Amino acid sequence: MKTIGLLGGMSWESTIPYYRIINEEVKNRLGGLHSAKIVLYSVEFDEIEKCQSSGDWEKSGRILGRAAQGLEAAGADFILICTNTMHKVAPQIASMIKISVIHIADATADALKQCGISRVGLLGTRYTMTQDFYKKRLAERGFEVLIPGEADIETVNSVIFEELCRGVIREGSREKFKEIIEKLKDDGAEAVILGCTEIGLLIRQSDVSVPVFDTTVIHAKRAAQLALAGEA
Repeated sequence: MKTIGLLGGMSWESTIPYYRIINEEVKNRLGGLHSAKIVLYSVEFDEIEKCQSSGDWEKSGRILGRAAQGLEAAGADFILICTNTMHKVAPQIASMIKISVIHIADATADALKQCGISRVGLLGTRYTMTQDFYKKRLAERGFEVLIPGEADIETVNSVIFEELCRGVIREGSREKFKEIIEKLKDDGAEAVILGCTEIGLLIRQSDVSVPVFDTTVIHAKRAAQLALAGEA
C-alpha cells in the first residue's frame, strides 16, 4: 500500500472527511482491521487566507510547498491538496517536490466524463469560480463551465468563509445554495460541481434535483484507489 500525503487544514473542517473517506474506502476494499497509510500536514489556515485576500499567491505557494516537502520527507508517495482553491498554486507546489500531486479538478473531470456530463455548473470560493486556474483545466478536458451571477457568487463565498470554514451549518444557507444550484440547472447545467471542499458539509444529493459532484469525496476516493493500486 502506498502512503498518502494530505496537505490539509484549509479548512480543517473539510480535512476530517478526507481522513474518514479514505479509510472507509480502504476498509471496504481490504476488510478486517485494514486502514490507510496517511501522513497529514495541517497548515494554519488564517495565514493562508491572508495570502488569498491580499493576492499574495506566491507566498502561499511557498508555504504549502514547504509543507509538501515535509510530507515527502515523512514518506508520502503522492500528495493531495485538500482544498480546491489552493490548486491555484499546485504547479508551484509540484515544482518543489519529486512526488506527484493528484489534482482535484482532474479527478472530478474523470468522474464527470464517466457520467457523460459536458455542461457543468461550478460552486466554490470566489477565487475558484471567477479565476481561470480551475475552470480552464476543466475546459481543456472538454467541459463547458457555468458559474452563478455576481450576487450569488458573493453569497456562496460568504457562506464558505463565514460559516462552513468555522463549522457553522445553517438551514437558511442550505436553502440559498439549493436556489443557486437550481438556477444553474435552469441555465443548462447537467450537473453541479461542489468545488469547495466545505460545501459537501452543507449540500447533499438529496437536497437538489440535479446531479452534484462532491470534490472532497471524489478526491479522497481517488487517493484510496491509487494507494491500493500501488501507483500514482
